[in-house]
Amino acid sequence: GVLVRRVEPTSDAKNVLKEGDVIVSFDDLRVGCEGTVPFRSNERIAFHYLISQKFAGDTAELGIIRAGTSMKVKVILNPRVNLVPFHIDEGQPSYLIIAGLVFTPLSEPYIEEEHEDTIGLKLLAKARYSFPKFKGEQIVILSQVIKFNGVRIKNIQHLAHLIDSCKDKYMCFEFEDCYAAVLLREDVIATTTSLIDDYGIQSERSPDLQEPYVDSLEVEDDQPADQEFGDTPVSNNEVSHDGLFWA
Repeated sequence: GVLVRRVEPTSDAKNVLKEGDVIVSFDDLRVGCEGTVPFRSNERIAFHYLISQKFAGDTAELGIIRAGTSMKVKVILNPRVNLVPFHIDEGQPSYLIIAGLVFTPLSEPYIEEEHEDTIGLKLLAKARYSFPKFKGEQIVILSQVIKFNGVRIKNIQHLAHLIDSCKDKYMCFEFEDCYAAVLLREDVIATTTSLIDDYGIQSERSPDLQEPYVDSLEVEDDQPADQEFGDTPVSNNEVSHDGLFWA
């Protein structure tokens, strides 16, 4: 069998498999200690080949050993959720303009447009090799915005909500590498309105950010307090199609 080293937080397997489980069968096909299953006559193939034969939403029955006890569990297989999306829904990226600062979620089209060598190695590595800690997590960039007035940013909708509900005298945007921008809230409101009028911009935010904010995103309780969201670089060889990790 193969050892489950980690399960992606956004995977449907999160509620079924646990770190330390050993997968010994997939749909009643025994999984070898090198992670292979029988294929054709005397050949063997990596067991995630069986996953590739499934459709999104299909169910697989896994035989596992957990703490010395054998059991069978069912897992729904769905595509992996990427921290940085390859495509932008409806073709238009979300944006938020605050006093001349333009915030937007990081996406692969943005990386291609700006060219990889201008993005920065640290941010590019996070885009390529990190995965979200919860559904809906985004990397919001001017640079990468980490916090607003001390609150860690979940996505651009969360940032817009924090700005709208801010009653403090100052607005403090914290970025990577210990940079920060501190703006007087009254000046931000006046400057943003002036910029929108002067440059004929239809709105200071994209239509999706005009909808009421609903905080349905929760961080897993077992996430280390000092670990940043999405800050988990891994090798592509360690990730299967359904978000399982194995040794």
